[in-house]
Amino acid sequence: MMLKDKVAIVTGARQGIGLGIALALAKEGCNIIVSDIDQGDCNSVAEKISKEEGVKALGVKCDVSKKEEVDALVEKTMHEFGRLDILVNNAGVYPFIPFDKMQESDWDKVMNVNLKSIFLTSQASARVMQPGGKIVNISSIASLVGFEGLVHYCASKGGINGMIRALALELAPRKINVNAVAPGAIETPGASGGTEEMKQQTIAMIPAKRYGQPEDIANAVVFLASDKADYITGQVLVVDGGWTIK
Repeated sequence: MMLKDKVAIVTGARQGIGLGIALALAKEGCNIIVSDIDQGDCNSVAEKISKEEGVKALGVKCDVSKKEEVDALVEKTMHEFGRLDILVNNAGVYPFIPFDKMQESDWDKVMNVNLKSIFLTSQASARVMQPGGKIVNISSIASLVGFEGLVHYCASKGGINGMIRALALELAPRKINVNAVAPGAIETPGASGGTEEMKQQTIAMIPAKRYGQPEDIANAVVFLASDKADYITGQVLVVDGGWTIK
C-alpha cells in the first residue's frame, strides 16, 4: 500500500486499539512514533515494533491535552525522522459517570483528551506534513448512538465527526486527507470489564456475533492512511460488526 519508509505518529499506542494500529502500520513498513502517557510503556512498545518488524520506532511520552507536549512530540518526530506522513489520533478516555453525578471536571477531562487533543495534534502535524499526508482519527459508534453514563464521551466523539469534515475542507488544497474510523465493541484491556452476562448481551446486539479485535480497527486505519484512500476525505468509516445498521 505504499507505506514503506513513511513516518506515523500513533497516540494512545501503549495498548489496545492504539497498539494494534502501530503494529499494523509497522507491518506495512512504516516507521512509528509510539505516543502515550507513560514513557516506559512507550519505550517497550517501540522496542517490540523495531524487533518484530524491522522498522524504526521511537517512544515519546505525551499528554495530548497539553499544547506544549504535543508541539514537543511533533518537533521530536521531525528531529529524529525529518518528516511526518501519518497522524493517528487514537488516545481517548471513557469514564462511565451518570449525567446527574457528572462534575464539570469530568466533562472537561473527556473533552480535553478526546477532542481538544485532536485540534492540537492535527494543527501541529499539518504544519509539517507534505502533500499526501493522512490524518486518521478514532471516533466511535458512540458518535452515532447513545450510551447511558457516557454523555461526555458521546459528545466528544460526535465532535470528532463534525471536526473532520471541516478540517478535510481546509486541508484539501494541500492534499492532506482527514478521515475517522468509528469502532464498535472492541475487545481491549480498557473494555474488558463487566460480567460474562453483560458481554453476551453486547454480542447479541452485534450482527457479526462477536466483539471486534484491535486488528479490525487497525486494518481500516492502514487503508485510510495509504495511497489506496487518496480520494477519500472527510468521512467516518464505521467498523462495528453491523451494530449500527439494526
